[in-house]
Amino acid sequence: MMASSDVEQQSQDKNARPLSLSGHVGFDSLPEQLVSKSTNQGFCFNILCIGETGIGKSTLMDTLFNTNFENCESSHFEPKVKLRAQTYDLQESNVQLKLTIVNTVGFGDQMNKQESYQHVVDYIDTQFETYLQEELKIKRALHSYHDSRIHACLYFIAPSGHSLKSLDLVTMKKLDSKVNIIPVIAKADTISKSELHKFKIKIMSELVRNGVQIYQFPTDDETVADVNTSMNGEEGGLQQTYEAKRQEFVIDLQKREEEMRQMFVQRVKEKETELKDAERELQSRYEQLKRMHHDEKSKLDAKRKSLEDELNTFGKRKAAAELLQAQYFSTNAHIKKDKDRKKIPNHDFFSCPQC
Repeated sequence: MMASSDVEQQSQDKNARPLSLSGHVGFDSLPEQLVSKSTNQGFCFNILCIGETGIGKSTLMDTLFNTNFENCESSHFEPKVKLRAQTYDLQESNVQLKLTIVNTVGFGDQMNKQESYQHVVDYIDTQFETYLQEELKIKRALHSYHDSRIHACLYFIAPSGHSLKSLDLVTMKKLDSKVNIIPVIAKADTISKSELHKFKIKIMSELVRNGVQIYQFPTDDETVADVNTSMNGEEGGLQQTYEAKRQEFVIDLQKREEEMRQMFVQRVKEKETELKDAERELQSRYEQLKRMHHDEKSKLDAKRKSLEDELNTFGKRKAAAELLQAQYFSTNAHIKKDKDRKKIPNHDFFSCPQC
């Protein structure tokens, strides 16, 4: 029986069709598979921003993600705290991120701030309860469910330089067991470096004294440690920001000035061309008028000369006619005198014929 089974096994092995591997097969490719799967699925990140109105929450979000988010202006006269969640689909290279920013509108603007934190606590608890209800379903669809739980809370602290407000301490104390709190000193470039360092020490001592647990960044992770070292080593004061803005403005101004200069030079060249064309046209017209004037003058001179010649001829003829007329009158006078002499007798008028 054993011999027959071995023969059958050998015959089956001979009839089997060999397949070649299209790639490497092994558990060492599991990290790459995990990265590819996560990249294809995308990531979800929810941020809660807590701070007073106008403290710079929206500006920091725009800077962190290098995107101009649609931010509505908030009023300082809200009757109560409102939480406004906005979701955006971002992509960098081949990594997709579904970002949700939850902003606290009107936080700390009320006269009675005793219940300001309660709306934030209720919102966080609601997100936990919604996710729990999704998990407790018989037929769960967590792969398509949008997880709205808060991953990190950025708590913006006013740069007063003195100490934390009572509202800040109470709010962070209520939230430290529900979410990762990251305190952020807003508009830190408005105070000096030494004052900022003292303010940080004072804030940390107050948080420790009041038992507030904040998020501790991992120090054993080499990547995070390198990033923290490089970020902490950079100077980000108001002077550097102002200088960068000034340089950007100067470059933009020089660019515009060069564009205006080029435009001005182009217009000057066009105007010079127009003036030269007009000058050539005027010169041509002047030469034409000059020739016409010369021709007219020549004609008038010839006509004047002809008239002068005719006038001289007429004068000569007139003089000859007057001379002939004078001679005629003179001859007639002599003839008449001779006739008159012949008619008068030759005797003395005073002698008496009878005497």
